[in-house]
Amino acid sequence: MGSTQHLISRLSTVGSGVNMSVTEAHGEVSIEVECSQLHRCLQLLHDQPDLCFEQLIDLCGVDYLDYGKDSTQANAGCTGPRFAVVYHLLSVTHNHRLRVVVRLEEESLMVDSVIDIWPVADWFEREAFDLFGIIFIGHPDLRRLLTDYGFVGHPFRKDFPLSGHVEMRYDEEKGRVVYEPVSIEPRVTVPRVIREGGSGERNS
Repeated sequence: MGSTQHLISRLSTVGSGVNMSVTEAHGEVSIEVECSQLHRCLQLLHDQPDLCFEQLIDLCGVDYLDYGKDSTQANAGCTGPRFAVVYHLLSVTHNHRLRVVVRLEEESLMVDSVIDIWPVADWFEREAFDLFGIIFIGHPDLRRLLTDYGFVGHPFRKDFPLSGHVEMRYDEEKGRVVYEPVSIEPRVTVPRVIREGGSGERNS
């Protein structure tokens, strides 16, 4: 039995109480689990000796806005919650890697923190909160990490404007940084095709 199939077989021991789906593609194994069962599932993945995922390598948010609406995409027409949190796990003991995905509805961007399982999740969860607006229940210090305290919005969301919502500058009179509405005019870049005309002139 290959390493990938061995891992898939071992995942069956996670427990009958956890509703999850297992997929394999390009030699990589992923599981998708319901939000209400995420923490229990990850705790089992960490604790069970035949799995033993001791390390959380990465945790990130994903925004699927408009994903699948373009017919040229491989998964065109896919539907589901707009947001997701993805956990990349490593078992040093068994030399296995695993991707765990939990989908989140836009109206309820909340999921349990996993700091009690992997303390390294601290800054990963703060980053996902800052850039996507995902709330991690039970996080001891959930605040912005990469943007300023007065920042408006979450810049990794697909509908976040490129110019942002506000701009900042140092005000000499007030002696502090102030925030103001963005003064840059929104600009939509439209690609142009330039072809050589019969007379040698370029037509746009």
